[in-house]
Amino acid sequence: MPLITNDAVVFGLLMAILATIFVTSHSSNPGWKKFYRFVPSLLLCYFVPSVFTSLGVIDPNESSLYYMASRYLLPASLVLLTLSIDLKAVMNLGWKAVAMFFAGTTGIIIGGPIALMIVSAINPEITAGAGPDEVWRGLSTVAGSWIGGGANQTAMYEIFEPSDTLFSAMITVDIIVANLWMAFILYGAGMSDTIDKWFKADSSAIETLKKSVADYQASIAKVPTLVDFVKMGAIAFGITALGHVIGDFIAPWVDANSETLSRLSFNSSFFWIVVVATLGGFAMSFTKQRKLEGAGASKMGTLFLYILVMTIGMKMDLGAFTEVPGFFVIGLIWIIIHVIVLLGVGYLIKAPFFFTAVGSQANVGGAASAPIVASAFSPALAPVGVLLAVLGYGVGTFGALLCAQIMRIVS
Repeated sequence: MPLITNDAVVFGLLMAILATIFVTSHSSNPGWKKFYRFVPSLLLCYFVPSVFTSLGVIDPNESSLYYMASRYLLPASLVLLTLSIDLKAVMNLGWKAVAMFFAGTTGIIIGGPIALMIVSAINPEITAGAGPDEVWRGLSTVAGSWIGGGANQTAMYEIFEPSDTLFSAMITVDIIVANLWMAFILYGAGMSDTIDKWFKADSSAIETLKKSVADYQASIAKVPTLVDFVKMGAIAFGITALGHVIGDFIAPWVDANSETLSRLSFNSSFFWIVVVATLGGFAMSFTKQRKLEGAGASKMGTLFLYILVMTIGMKMDLGAFTEVPGFFVIGLIWIIIHVIVLLGVGYLIKAPFFFTAVGSQANVGGAASAPIVASAFSPALAPVGVLLAVLGYGVGTFGALLCAQIMRIVS
């Protein structure tokens, strides 16, 4: 039983943590400046809540905050972050962004079978608890999550029917291993210039996009009024509401009438919420509402994302490593292979680290964390993460099916 069970109290605690991190990270105190030179503030926003979970102060399974943040604040933030985006400039980023996304997908597809073979060869007993025919079924759900998202994970669960006990263990592996890798990516974002020099990467297109957004923000900057904030709220949550309406209508219809579209995760209401929010934000960028950026639309959207980061951190219980160590070994080897493929392809095509980071998170993290990672480089780049994450939903089920069949053969 967690110490705090009231969501209002948990949310207040998270906001207090967030405020403390922001205040100290912007402090002129030399000690804090030195601390945050090595520890990114976004990384702390992610890890501090996990400490409270590990200590039993809060329990994400007893809280609705992640659902609230992912279903309400995430789509609202996507609207606000894409409100002022220059779509042409995003497209000018070129083919390397998509190439790195599919490199990440390939790393997941081959990583699972290789990790399973390595662990089985070293110690066959490490996965003995689930039975020889069960392990690959459980791992298929991790593949679904890491290539697409929760909807694709559920699809694998329904298709291959692993036991509930095994599925629970795989969810733990999924969350902790994926979030550990996300932590490394966030740390790498702070030294992306150095990594780009190692890769001899040309990041000029990314810098051009960041500059164009900064110049536009400066040209329309104004002191925000209450009317501006009301407009932002109406647009952000109005489009979010439309996404829920469309998702609640289309997803069940697809599930009942089209098996092909269901395999593409079009039967997920969350998929439609993300798509509608993204398209709605882009639509607004072609109207005069785009000028709301001058009143701080992207700043409000970024705040929503930070709240989402805090709730994601809640879901990571560091003590869970001791419960299913064998499966964690598979998960860690799996993600390492994913990283090796990503870095190898990135080096060959001289891709900026931004593409490596977002291409990975669009697979492993999906729509919830890809824009978070992208915004760690610059809020102007958040839409790139969204676009690639939506692509992940489309290929997630097929990629996971292929990965599962290979794991079935090698197990």
